[in-house]
Amino acid sequence: MKINDAIFGAIFLLLGVIIVVHVQVFPKIPGQQVGPALFPGLVATGLAVCGLLLIVGGIRDRAQQPWHEVADWMRSPRHLTGFAAIVGGLVAYIFLADAVGFLIMAPLLLLLWFKVLGVRTGVAIIVALVAAFVIWYAFYKLLRVPLPWGVLTRYAF
Repeated sequence: MKINDAIFGAIFLLLGVIIVVHVQVFPKIPGQQVGPALFPGLVATGLAVCGLLLIVGGIRDRAQQPWHEVADWMRSPRHLTGFAAIVGGLVAYIFLADAVGFLIMAPLLLLLWFKVLGVRTGVAIIVALVAAFVIWYAFYKLLRVPLPWGVLTRYAF
């Protein structure tokens, strides 16, 4: 990814800003010090910091090389599909999580990403289901961060 670190950094920085703007509309929870915007805010901050570091590093590393050169990995359909799946999955989660719900979206996205990365189907299914449940339990039950229930709202507990 050395070819366009500055460009990827700008994308990460922009994604961080979009997340920060999006979480501003999350409702506050009376009586709780930590609201639902805490974790996305931390992720956005991490993306922004990584983006800035990539921009600085990319500009410094590419100062003597032309920007129009394309790395071999960027010509590979497999790598482009993986990149598109990750970015598309994040965008889909942002727009569909409230309607579909975390417990449905998370395992589906993880399964998609694992398959794009070449993980065997059986392993991908097990890890996606376990990881989604562990993340849900950690945030919903332990940290009491409300996650979207979507179509499973009537089963919320």
